[in-house]
Amino acid sequence: MNQPPDRRSPNKPPRPPARSAPTPRGSGRSGASDSPPPPDLLDRYAFPRSLIRTVPDFPRPGVIFRDITPMLANPKAFHMLLDGFAEHFIGEHVDAIAGVEARGFIFGGALAARLNACFVPLRKPGKLPGEVDRVSYDLEYGSTALEMQADLIQGGDNVVIVDDVLATGGTAAAAAELIRRQGGYVAAFAFAVEIASLDGRERLAPASVLSLITYEGEE
Repeated sequence: MNQPPDRRSPNKPPRPPARSAPTPRGSGRSGASDSPPPPDLLDRYAFPRSLIRTVPDFPRPGVIFRDITPMLANPKAFHMLLDGFAEHFIGEHVDAIAGVEARGFIFGGALAARLNACFVPLRKPGKLPGEVDRVSYDLEYGSTALEMQADLIQGGDNVVIVDDVLATGGTAAAAAELIRRQGGYVAAFAFAVEIASLDGRERLAPASVLSLITYEGEE
């Protein structure tokens, strides 16, 4: 994860330092890498993957939905994914984790606690009081928008955007636009699941993209 120059305003208080070691349930590897995992780790997430349900024709005909709810209900599987996220970013300078409503809150809040970073919720329209920034975008089955309260991100903050699934990349790209509007730097994206056949990763370039479980298509 490349680090930008420090552009934070001198008038704003500094963020707490990033953790250099994981919290008790984290794993022990330091540092992040964009390289693919070694062959002996390719089946690392076989257990949580086995708990993901494939639901055809939801939320509309022709859409294949990957339901992570059974995986979240299993403590071992959930911790395996949190460990994977945490070990990737341990030792990196992460000021904030931005979680996308709704399931991005589940992973994002837990990851922020492990990294000693602040958590910023990116919400659906009408959920946040006060002044907000808003970005509208298209989904593979409709259109919607994301909102973030104004001034949550300090200029120059390194932000990791977290969500449950990377599909076409529209939601993540909208999240990145919100972060950049407030002067933040999108250091990386992190997803529990990626639907590789939809090419969402390409839409997020050149930022680093981490996904723990990948589906190539309708498998």
